[in-house]
Amino acid sequence: MKKLIFLVSAIALSGCADTHKLNVSEQSSTNKIAPSSSVYIALSHDGSYGEKYYNGSGKMLSNIIRARVIAQIHDVSVATTPESLRAALATASEKHYDYLLYPTIMHWEDRATEWSGKPDKVEVKISTWDVSADQEVNSVIIEGKSGLGTFGGDHPQDLLPQPISEYLDTLFDSNV
Repeated sequence: MKKLIFLVSAIALSGCADTHKLNVSEQSSTNKIAPSSSVYIALSHDGSYGEKYYNGSGKMLSNIIRARVIAQIHDVSVATTPESLRAALATASEKHYDYLLYPTIMHWEDRATEWSGKPDKVEVKISTWDVSADQEVNSVIIEGKSGLGTFGGDHPQDLLPQPISEYLDTLFDSNV
């Protein structure tokens, strides 16, 4: 009987785990972002799923990125309005930033997982640009999916800090 209870518990708990996947592009530069660099983080347009728009989701994404970057670099700013890539590069250049992080929400799905059995899902792209060279240095597509046993506590933004941190760790100078 104890084995059966253990087996059922293990199966139930395996559905509770969030998952994520990082699809990182080939890095076109071996240079890492130094702590003395400056970074401009663009503001993503808000995400949507079908006809439902998630107001503030773009700001949440940019702020999650900022929270991780500010631990490594002191000169970090987040845009106040969404911009196209070219406009964000122009802003970063005008304000003399070294790098641009350009996030894009590709999919944002906040579900009532606890009663629907459907997980929250998120897919975002972050492009990293060397502003003075006007060249993309690297990019990543992050996909996340909540576990089924969330008890109403997970949202798409909760699926992002860990994979964003993993990606940004590949960009920063390890001597920090």
